[in-house]
Amino acid sequence: MAPVPATLLRALSIPDPAKASLSTAGLGSGFTNTGAIRATVPRSDGSGEEERRYFVKTSPNGEAAEEMFRGEYESLNAIATSVPGFCPRALAWGPLEESAGTSFFLATEFLELGGAGRRGRGDTLAQRLGKLHSTPAPPDPATGRRRFGFPVPTFCGDTKQPNRFCDSWADFYANERLLTILESSETRNGRDAGLRDLVERTARTVVPALLRDGHLGYDRDGNGQGITPVVVHGDLWSGNADRGQIVGSGRKDDEEVGDVVYDPSACYAHSEYELGIMRMFGGFGSAFFAAYHKIVPKTEPVEEYEDRVRLYEL
Repeated sequence: MAPVPATLLRALSIPDPAKASLSTAGLGSGFTNTGAIRATVPRSDGSGEEERRYFVKTSPNGEAAEEMFRGEYESLNAIATSVPGFCPRALAWGPLEESAGTSFFLATEFLELGGAGRRGRGDTLAQRLGKLHSTPAPPDPATGRRRFGFPVPTFCGDTKQPNRFCDSWADFYANERLLTILESSETRNGRDAGLRDLVERTARTVVPALLRDGHLGYDRDGNGQGITPVVVHGDLWSGNADRGQIVGSGRKDDEEVGDVVYDPSACYAHSEYELGIMRMFGGFGSAFFAAYHKIVPKTEPVEEYEDRVRLYEL
């Protein structure tokens, strides 16, 4: 166990450094270091003390870490606000003063994963994801309208997604996903004329054919109401979902056992966009999709559902 840096003590309002410890044994990745904090803090009602647990990521990668942690902070809280207990709430992020501003941190509630005793208890992934995708995203603060995008950039892996707001889902998917990812790939790997032609033709022809305003969300007779932006996880594969529960948060209502998600790259999107990513990486069987679609029906035109999901896998 190691002492908790003063920056984290202040950010998490831990009053007594002697009653807090940081464990980092066996934790970390190529970009981030991760750890767990245990702290004894006063109860909010003044009736003594209680133990709290926190999860912390740090990274020395300067501006890249700052943007990445800000995006994850906003992503976690967008999901947790819509479906409490589905993911840990982000509590704080910013520069680690002990590193002279070169390192950044993200602190969240602690998510305890796995455990045979949790099987068969609580909400399933289909139920919680269905609730997330049935909840309209909050309005864009600049306009007061529900739009496709996100207040901050996010990262899917190490690929930056600017998430600029759009009124049209087709425009957002073409410009903020397909063409943005193409440009990122060209910056790293060089230009490939054939690949660029394929992506540009997809954005110019396939995207409007399937996703254009006045078409998506309407049946073949023209009945419908279009689509409403919802919060999506944005990088949901089997490695970012598990059975578990939030522990040591001080909010018992959020600590129910159930299927949970983490490491999001959220945005306000068409709900089926999530399913393309899930199908691409696998790990979610037909039983999941059947249960999910009982909560969130396939978008009209239903006969184009498979084409849309394949498009979202790109």
